[in-house]
Amino acid sequence: MKKVGFFNSIYFKFVLIYLLLIFVAMQIIGVYFAQRLEEQLLDSFKSSIQERVNILKYSLEKEIIEPRKAGDPTLMEDIETTIGDYDSEDISEIRVIDQDYKVIGSSAENQEIVGTRFTDQMVRTAFNQGAAQKDIRIDASNAERILLWSEPLMTEDGVVIGNLYLITKIENVYKELEQINTIMARATIISLLVTAVLGILLAQTITRPISDMRRQAMAMSRGNYTRKVKVYSDDEIGQLAVSFNNLTKKLQDAQATTEAEKRKLSSVLTNMTDGVLTTDRRGRVILINDTAVSMLKVSRETSLSKPITEVLGIDDTYTFSQLLNEKDSMILDHSSDKKLLYLRANFSIIQRETGFVNGLIVVLHDITEQEKIDEERREFVANVSHELRTPLTTMRSYLEALADGAMDDAELAPRFLNTAQTETERMIRLVNALLQLSKLDSTDYQLSTTWVDFGRYFHRVIDRFEMTKSRNVTFKRLIPEESIGVEIDEDKITQVLDNIISNALKYSPEGGQVTFKLQVIGPNIEVSIRDEGMGIPKENVSRIFERFYRVDKARSRKLGGTGLGLAIAKEMIEAHKGQIWASSEEGKGTTVFFTLPYEPLQEDDWE
Repeated sequence: MKKVGFFNSIYFKFVLIYLLLIFVAMQIIGVYFAQRLEEQLLDSFKSSIQERVNILKYSLEKEIIEPRKAGDPTLMEDIETTIGDYDSEDISEIRVIDQDYKVIGSSAENQEIVGTRFTDQMVRTAFNQGAAQKDIRIDASNAERILLWSEPLMTEDGVVIGNLYLITKIENVYKELEQINTIMARATIISLLVTAVLGILLAQTITRPISDMRRQAMAMSRGNYTRKVKVYSDDEIGQLAVSFNNLTKKLQDAQATTEAEKRKLSSVLTNMTDGVLTTDRRGRVILINDTAVSMLKVSRETSLSKPITEVLGIDDTYTFSQLLNEKDSMILDHSSDKKLLYLRANFSIIQRETGFVNGLIVVLHDITEQEKIDEERREFVANVSHELRTPLTTMRSYLEALADGAMDDAELAPRFLNTAQTETERMIRLVNALLQLSKLDSTDYQLSTTWVDFGRYFHRVIDRFEMTKSRNVTFKRLIPEESIGVEIDEDKITQVLDNIISNALKYSPEGGQVTFKLQVIGPNIEVSIRDEGMGIPKENVSRIFERFYRVDKARSRKLGGTGLGLAIAKEMIEAHKGQIWASSEEGKGTTVFFTLPYEPLQEDDWE
C-alpha cells in the first residue's frame, strides 16, 4: 500500500481545518470589533468636540451680538481672548469668520491669517445651510488625518452672523485603533498557536486509533490476523476499534475455514478420477485439475485463460453461449491412431441467486472402456445372431424341402436330415461355448487344480491328436524329458490345447508340420504350437483372441469353427494367471504361445 504523505494525511488536514476555523472566527470577530470600536471612538471624539463647540459657540455669539461702548475692547480682542481660553490637545486651531468670510480671530501662533478671507467650501456650505459641516482630511504638512468642523454662529432669530471653524487632531483616534488592532493580531497569533497545540493533541486522539486500524488492515491484507487494534477510549472511535477487532477475529475464522475448504477442494480435485474445468463468465478457463490435463493432453499453463471451447477442442462446432444452454451430456472423441479416448462432458452453470451467470463447470468422465464394451456387446450380439441365423436358415430350408415332399425321396431325405443334424450340432457347440464363456466371465468361477508333470501330460494330448488325425500332417515335439511339475486345472488346459491344436491342424496344408514346444522361462513355463498354414496378416494377429473374430470368415465357417475357441482359451489361461499370444507370417504359418506359473521349489511336494 502506498504511504500517505504528511500533507495528504488526515492528521494534517484536521489540524489545518481546525486552525482555519479559529483564524476565520478571529478575523470575523476582529473586523466586527474594529468597526464597532472605530465608530464608537469617532462618535466619542466628535461628541467631545461638540460639547466644546457648543460652549465656544455660545460665547462667540454673545460677543458678536453684544453692543460695545466707548472704551470697551474691540470685537477682535474679545474674540481673541475667548478662543485663547479654549486650549486643547485635540484642537489644533480655532478660527472665527465673519459674514464676509473674513477671519476675525485665530488660535494659531501665526496670526497672519487674521484679516484674510477664508472661503473654504465647508464654510460656504455652513453659511448657506445654517448647519454644521464636518469632514476628515489629510494634513499635507505631516500626512496625518484631521477633522475639520465648520459651525455657523447664529442669532436667536436664526440669522447667520459668523462661522466657527475648528481643525482637530483625529489622528490620535486612528492610532488607538491601530494599537488595538495590533493587540488583536497578537491575540490571534497566540490563539492560533494555542489552537495548533490543542488541535495536534486532539488530532492525535483521533488519528492514532485510525492509524492503528490502517496498520491492522495492511497486516490483514498480508494474511496476518493475530494483530489487534488498541482501544484508547469508549467513544465512537473506540467502538469502531472494538468492531474492527471483532471483524478481524471473524475474518481469521473465515480465512481458516476457507483455507480448510480450499485444501479439501484441492485434494478432491487432485484425486478425482473425473476431469474438472471451471470458467469465468466470459468462458475462459480459470481452473483445471490434473485429471482433465491428462485426459485432454494439454498443459495447465497454456489452458488457463483460454476459451473452454478451444481447450475441449469443440470451438469449430460450439460457442460458449451454446454450452450454457446445453442440457444433455456431450461425447468428445479424442482418439488418436494409437489409442482410443472417449470423454463424456457434463455442464453445470454457476450463477447467483439473481440469475447472473458467473461461469461454467465442466466434468469430464472417461468412457473409453464403456464405449469399447458397448461396441463389443453390439458386435457380440450381431455375431451371435449371425452365427445362429446361418444354421437355423439352413435347417429351415432343408426342413421345408422335406415337408414339401423330399421326405419321400429315398436319396434326398437322408442327406437333408444329415445336414439338419450337422447344423443342429453346430448350434449346440456354439451354445455350449457361449455358456462356457459366461461361466468364465462370472466372478465366482473357480479352478479345480492338481499337480501334473506337464511334459508327460502334453505328450498324452498330442498322442490323442496324432492317432486320430485324418490328414497327412507330421508332428514335431520339442519337449524336455525332465519332470516339470505345474499346478493346473487339467480339464481346462486340455480344452485350451484342443482348441489350439485343432486350429493348427485345420489350417495346415497337406504334408505340413505342426511343432510342439515346451520350455521353462524364469517363473513360467512357455508352450508354443506352430503350424505351416497360410498365416495371419500382421494387423489381424492381435485380434484372433476376440470373440467371433475370424480372419477368413467364409473358410472358417466351411471348416466348422464357432469363432470362440481362442477366446475361451484366452479366458482359461488368464484364469491360471498366465498369458496367451500369437505370432504369424503370411504364407509361412502361425505360432500360438501361452505361459503358466511355474515354481520349481514346490516340485518335491508334487513328487
